[in-house]
Amino acid sequence: MTTDRVLERVASTAPYALHPDRLLPADPGTRAIARELYASVAGLPIVSPHGHTDPAWYAENAAFPDPSSLFVIPDHYVHRMLYSQGIRPERVGVPRLDGGPVETDKRKIWRILAENFHLYRGTPSWIWLNHAFQTVFGIDERLSADSADRIYDKIAAALERPEFRPRALFERFNIEVISTTESPLDDLRHHAAIRASGWSGRVVTAFRPDPVVDPAFPGFVANLDTLGRITGEDTSSYAGYLSALIKRRKYFVEVGGCTSTDHGHPTAKTADLSAEDAAALYARVRSGSATPAEAELFRAQMLTEMAAMSVADGLTMQIHPGSRRDHNPEIFASFGKDKGCDIPGPTDYVEDLKPLLARFGNRPDLTIILFTLDETVYSRELAPLAGHYPALKLGPAWWFHDSPEGMRRYREQVTETAGFYNTVGFNDDTRAFLSIPARHDVARRIDAGFLARLVAEHRLDRDDAFEVAHDLAYRLVKQAYKL
Repeated sequence: MTTDRVLERVASTAPYALHPDRLLPADPGTRAIARELYASVAGLPIVSPHGHTDPAWYAENAAFPDPSSLFVIPDHYVHRMLYSQGIRPERVGVPRLDGGPVETDKRKIWRILAENFHLYRGTPSWIWLNHAFQTVFGIDERLSADSADRIYDKIAAALERPEFRPRALFERFNIEVISTTESPLDDLRHHAAIRASGWSGRVVTAFRPDPVVDPAFPGFVANLDTLGRITGEDTSSYAGYLSALIKRRKYFVEVGGCTSTDHGHPTAKTADLSAEDAAALYARVRSGSATPAEAELFRAQMLTEMAAMSVADGLTMQIHPGSRRDHNPEIFASFGKDKGCDIPGPTDYVEDLKPLLARFGNRPDLTIILFTLDETVYSRELAPLAGHYPALKLGPAWWFHDSPEGMRRYREQVTETAGFYNTVGFNDDTRAFLSIPARHDVARRIDAGFLARLVAEHRLDRDDAFEVAHDLAYRLVKQAYKL
């Protein structure tokens, strides 16, 4: 047997366990402090204020169908990596928009993941998936071509049991509250069903208005008509359009327990037009005749309008620009949005946010949380902005930077200028339900390591470090999102 085959065999059969000191500092003295800090927050409840899990899971509490439908098909982190190695989405069961053929044998899909699991080494997905396999399903061997069927069968058998239903896992994961994200056109029936069921788990919605504020969104004009129909407002006029949005925000609060809005614009550009100019611009975008520059100006104006609405209704506002969405036209045409081909781009915050901040930035009763995919702006723009304007807070390292190194870079670059208390803890921003405990565990470990270094360097007292660790894991997120 060749050396490569021997190593492959050892890797596939050796017991595999998560190391208790994973992600903690390598220096023994600093690691000892980090262990204590981590232990003090490891068992805190999870507050998940920004995510994309399906509210139907909690409303219907049906069993997850199979391992591939749980871990592979809906997770763009998983099939993005596979696609980078030439494995097309059809081969792992991702539905085509045209209804064309895709792989439906879930065991075959799982085997593709297993045979290529080495691709995820060094990535956050490697951490998240192994954490779920071991802590949720008790699997103590590595996923590989050799172990694929054994692990598939063990997970599949577990999913048939009541303790692996969504509500039971929600409680097992110690989730205190989770937010889903819905379009303004959603009727929130799943949220209504959760509330009517008497279940004690708290699931709230977040208001994501992109389908009716972004002229580039597919079906934008038809969406405006739907918005008018469901609110009884005349969305042919700008005044009626704004009234319709205000009504939907109120509906989201009343039916879905909404506490936040979520804005995924291409840029952070804002504007503060006169009422007359804004109405004229709306008429152009509604007619479908707006230029790309006018579409961008309209999105900019709507961020400022949404801030005005948040002043009135108290909803926390999240702005996360900078994604060049659906960068691969072939994948977008075949499979649609959110299929792993969004790419970060450079983002300006200082100038782009100035119109909004000139009007609302000095209000301590407004919370605007800024996210970024452009790490170059952490210390140059975001930390100074949040370190000054009362309305601004910084969201955590997010999406492409939801990783151990991304979290470390974030803390190192923003803390000196913005401090800890102009940040909002952690959110997992995921569709992958079983990754939620893993993601929060990673954040708590990285923060423990960062704080331990400050203690070891005599830049922070131990008592202060323990308090900050608790704030970062639990208190700040509840405060920022009014949960």
